[in-house]
Amino acid sequence: MTDSKYFTTTKKGEIFELKAELNSDKKEKKKEAVKKVIASMTVGKDVSALFPDVVNCMQTDNLELKKLVYLYLMNYAKSQPDMAIMAVNTFVKDCEDPNPLIRALAVRTMGCIRVDKITEYLCEPLRKCLKDEDPYVRKTAAVCVAKLHDINAQLVEDQGFLDTLKDLISDSNPMVVANAVAALSEIAESHPNSNLLDLNPQTINKLLTALNECTEWGQIFILDCLANYTPRDDRESQSICERVTPRLSHANSAVVLSAVKVLMKFMEMLPKDLDYYGTLLKKLAPPLVTLLSAEPELQYVALRNINLIVQKRPEILKHEMKVFFVKYNDPIYVKLEKLDIMIRLASQANIAQVLAELKEYATEVDVDFVRKAVRAIGRCAIKVEQSAERCVSTLLDLIQTKVNYVVQEAIVVIKDIFRKYPNKYESVIATLCENLDSLDEPEARAAMIWIVGEYAERIDNADELLESFLEGFHDESTQVQLQLLTAIVKLFLKKPTETQELVQQVLSLATQDSDNPDLRDRGYIYWRLLSTDPVAAKEVVLAEKPLISEETDLIEPTLLEELICHIGTLASVYHKPPSAFVEGSRGVQHRRLPPRAGSGESAESPDVGQSGTSEAPPAVIPSQGDLLGDLLNLDLAPPTATVPPVQPSMQMGAMDLLGGGLDSLLGGDIGGSPSMGAGLGAAPAAMPAALGGAPAIGGGLGDLFDLGGGVGMPTGSYVPPKTMWLPAMKAKGLEISGTFARRGGIIQMDLSLTNKAMSVMTDFAIQFNRNSFGLAPAGPLQVLTPLSPNQTIDVSLPLSTSGPVMKMEPLNNLQVAVKNNIDVFYFSCQYPLSLLFVEDGKMERQVFLATWKDIPNDNEAQFQIKDIHLNSDAASNKLQGSNIFTIAKRTVEGQDMLYQSIKLTNGIWVLAEMRVQTGNPNYTLSIKCRAPEVSQFVYQCYELVLKN
Repeated sequence: MTDSKYFTTTKKGEIFELKAELNSDKKEKKKEAVKKVIASMTVGKDVSALFPDVVNCMQTDNLELKKLVYLYLMNYAKSQPDMAIMAVNTFVKDCEDPNPLIRALAVRTMGCIRVDKITEYLCEPLRKCLKDEDPYVRKTAAVCVAKLHDINAQLVEDQGFLDTLKDLISDSNPMVVANAVAALSEIAESHPNSNLLDLNPQTINKLLTALNECTEWGQIFILDCLANYTPRDDRESQSICERVTPRLSHANSAVVLSAVKVLMKFMEMLPKDLDYYGTLLKKLAPPLVTLLSAEPELQYVALRNINLIVQKRPEILKHEMKVFFVKYNDPIYVKLEKLDIMIRLASQANIAQVLAELKEYATEVDVDFVRKAVRAIGRCAIKVEQSAERCVSTLLDLIQTKVNYVVQEAIVVIKDIFRKYPNKYESVIATLCENLDSLDEPEARAAMIWIVGEYAERIDNADELLESFLEGFHDESTQVQLQLLTAIVKLFLKKPTETQELVQQVLSLATQDSDNPDLRDRGYIYWRLLSTDPVAAKEVVLAEKPLISEETDLIEPTLLEELICHIGTLASVYHKPPSAFVEGSRGVQHRRLPPRAGSGESAESPDVGQSGTSEAPPAVIPSQGDLLGDLLNLDLAPPTATVPPVQPSMQMGAMDLLGGGLDSLLGGDIGGSPSMGAGLGAAPAAMPAALGGAPAIGGGLGDLFDLGGGVGMPTGSYVPPKTMWLPAMKAKGLEISGTFARRGGIIQMDLSLTNKAMSVMTDFAIQFNRNSFGLAPAGPLQVLTPLSPNQTIDVSLPLSTSGPVMKMEPLNNLQVAVKNNIDVFYFSCQYPLSLLFVEDGKMERQVFLATWKDIPNDNEAQFQIKDIHLNSDAASNKLQGSNIFTIAKRTVEGQDMLYQSIKLTNGIWVLAEMRVQTGNPNYTLSIKCRAPEVSQFVYQCYELVLKN
């Protein structure tokens, strides 16, 4: 008979009956009674009154009964902590039982009882189990340490369990090693600065030895741990890859993906001309292909990961196109993902095959899939130039089917093909015009209107076509209205005599009868242009369009690198970093591929705890909560009241350069959306203040930079070399490299602009997105002469810290938009935090001491700075050049201790202790700050300044 009978009873006096049965002398009756109790507990009845009676049943040799009692105990210990203490003796006894299964069961249950009162009694039994002769008990005890750490971290550290865990990494049993690694990784995630998993070649060797004999879960733990290691050189990297490669043939897909993650990361360090590199590329393809023969849900996860891998290293799967062809019974989510990867892998070699497939897909019944397939044909045309003609004829065949949604998608992609290959395929316009009446989707209508406006001189009845759209102008979507306005103005400039009435009608509809500010702005700009200078209007509106690039949906490189480090996790399925969907900063680590690494820990610090109300002298720097709180704290913001008014010559640039009504002047009227700069969120009203920052050096910003009589800027301030921020291929020929510097208290962005296109570039402007420290341009971008082809101009842009604030990932990330006469381009770069170290950052000794004591110890982070061959005085002078001030120095047993303070532009103070041992090139740096998120970036500045 099954156990379902225990769930069917509904008697009233049940508790008393159960009590009697639990105290019965007969073992079978006892076991039956405990099963009934567990059944009642499972369906939500309160059986906590039976606690003492159930606990008495623990004294038994029967393993099944013991398991049931422990299950009851885990559930009710939290609500009955005083009673739970009764069970402690049994735990201690069970931990010495001759049966290893009972010892392990006791230690597992101990970890699940989350009651503070009990935890200290459990330390002795846990210590014995960690050194137990049976590996099953040791592996269970290892996981128990992680559970105990979650309840009481201090206790675990005081009892020395962490050191015992580290010793278990050298255990002879592979499962014990795997669980020790899992426990240490778990603890390290919640304490990112603890450096628990101190990985070195010896430890790595032990992990790799254990890897071959573990269970699949153990292998995943070990592989994930390996992925966090940075090898010393390419030889070590190759050796690890060779030993991880056999995991690619594992039956469990999670093991395969974890192995792929390790290999993708370590491949970064292998030279591409190495024979082994090519071999590894070949070995990576089969396991990924095998993953696609699993059930649909697993296929989807595999495809999302493959999508990332193909963007990073397309050569791995370039010969495997066929496996991504869609099967008729694939669910839609798998079909769409396969389609995306097909386009990424499309090349001249396989384009014929791909196009034949896509044409087939376009006749399917699933509407979403057909739309994506038609769009894919257009993307192939743009990506592989040799296939453009074949793609266009395929699209025309699809238009002939007269299926409404196919026709609409085809027109949208043909518009892009016209942009990519001007004066090549315009002969198809007549066919497109035949389908004008069937268009009912905004995107398709806007695309058709753009085509009619752009090629008005080739279409005899262009005015009639556009007039037909004008009849329901107010019912159209904004996208269509904007496109229609621009198209009619283009038509007027090409055929002025015939279309005067039409242009007047659309301008009055856009300016007088419309509520949409974008539409009104654009209408007024056209009106003024046409009424004051028709020649200039022609040059602006009919300017040559820049060619569109092939891949617009690639993931941004720094994000892609981070996602590659998270292959096989949720981040790789969402295509978002963990910080975007994991609440709080605990446990979220930011990872990078090896060449970019080289700093210590790159994880965010735990949440900032509010400091207690300890009695400190009044001179302590006040507690300011978390970083965002500091940034938004009005008292800490730099004064802006005395910023002088903006000069008239600057006014034009101030009005939201990158978005709104100026769109069509930028030649951006194709995309339909007028607010290209909207993503940057810079309100036009806020711009004049930011732009007015440059002349304010002696005024409002003076006291922020303390230029009056403060500490002078020492001469040795380090400026990093310029790096490439925006490559020419991503910005239609504009290449931007740059760096940041702080000179005489002024923050400056040094830019080199190079024109690698064929045409002259003018009208440069720059704008920043909101960022962690409110950095904003303090004046316009001064490019005074046109930038000719193959010419480079160096520009220095002064920055202020009075812009809008928003916490960024990482903290020092800066998103920039640059506009010129061709288009608007976006890129992101990272600035060294030393840029924000102000000149009055030297704290009084007494204040330093009091503040150091007042900041909670949890906020202290320790780092190692390696290979520094300077004595403490030379290091101190070098750091002072970057506004890191030494307040005191003392020497203890041949070790110099430097106590230093730093103040950021937003008023955050950072305190540091640096230990320099004579003859030892490695410094130890301890950083304390009320906003511990900053510590990692301050450490990077120390490293940058001392090593250069």
